[in-house]
Amino acid sequence: MNVTNYLIKYQPILYRIFLNTWKNKKVSHAYLLSGEPGTPLKEVALFLAKTLVCDDPQPLACEKCLSCIRISDGTFSDLMVFDGQEKTIRKENVSEITFDFEKTAFEAKGVMIYILHLVENMTVEAVNSLLKFLEEPGKNVYAFLTTENESKILPTIISRSQVLNLKTINKDELIKESVELGASLEDAELLSRFFNDSTTLLENSQKQDYQDAKKALIKQLEAFLVSKNEAVFILQREVTPLLRTKETARFYLDMLTIVFEDLINVKLNNRLVLSTYDKMLKELASKLTHLDESLVMIMTSRGKIDLNVNISLLLDYVIFQIIKE
Repeated sequence: MNVTNYLIKYQPILYRIFLNTWKNKKVSHAYLLSGEPGTPLKEVALFLAKTLVCDDPQPLACEKCLSCIRISDGTFSDLMVFDGQEKTIRKENVSEITFDFEKTAFEAKGVMIYILHLVENMTVEAVNSLLKFLEEPGKNVYAFLTTENESKILPTIISRSQVLNLKTINKDELIKESVELGASLEDAELLSRFFNDSTTLLENSQKQDYQDAKKALIKQLEAFLVSKNEAVFILQREVTPLLRTKETARFYLDMLTIVFEDLINVKLNNRLVLSTYDKMLKELASKLTHLDESLVMIMTSRGKIDLNVNISLLLDYVIFQIIKE
């Protein structure tokens, strides 16, 4: 994704704020990037980090110099990244940062940077360690924190950071732009919930995890229309084998969530998110019962994927709950 173009077009205030502080050499020691789920928080954090070490700023990170490329490749020695989306950020992760950054910078730039993506996914102990580090930041040490839920962040972390808010792109505009870039309308509608940038959406529409999850979703929905027995047969014979990883299972349950939200929209005569599934959704809405209960159950089940549950058994549970009398 071209972060410069994204910031100029969709986040002009954030762009101008950071540009002015950069030009005036008043960069804060800590930034908190806040945005709705789907906004490219990590990508923007990495871009701002690149700006601090870029060999040829134009006026922010050029994305082409050796320093920028090394950050993209994860080989810049004085950058540490911990991703709360992949796994919980723990005290030992923060301790690793504080231990390494108490030393002299390894790179010639003399700047040390750490990124904590989704700080709401930190343990209490990790948060306490982070607070101490934010209170007494080392010289030339910079932090980029991100969150999709600012209300979950301790006021003390917010007060010690400069908050930069990312605005959400209008969904209709996002879908239109994604289709213009080459995504199908079906993919644009399904993925607009999870990605708030057309380039990122297009890239993810081409990934195998998503393609497998979408294929599994369609097979399952078509089976619902045939019979309950068919729904179980297709689940075990064709759907579960497609969902081999946690990532595909997440995608599948996320998209199933959208489907059930749209089934409720059908009942309420509201606008559908998945217009490409219009006919199928109307048929399903007349066939499936207890939609509200099923929606809550699917969302709850999705949250169990990271708890090392058996994915096959979890999927069985979801479908059996949907088709029960």
